[in-house]
Amino acid sequence: MCNRHDPLWTVQDVATFLGVPVGALYDWRCQGEGPPALKIGRRLRYRESDVFAWLDEQTAA
Repeated sequence: MCNRHDPLWTVQDVATFLGVPVGALYDWRCQGEGPPALKIGRRLRYRESDVFAWLDEQTAA
């Protein structure tokens, strides 16, 4: 769920939170995987709620 006050995270913020390299987020984006991102100008931003929602959808095999 998104609202106007949903914080936007940078690629570095998300990578740090998930414990993955920044390059993994770019790779996932190219493959249509990973949390959904917004393109604002030339920069990618992630809604905090989208990151948490994506994380909740992930299951361990």
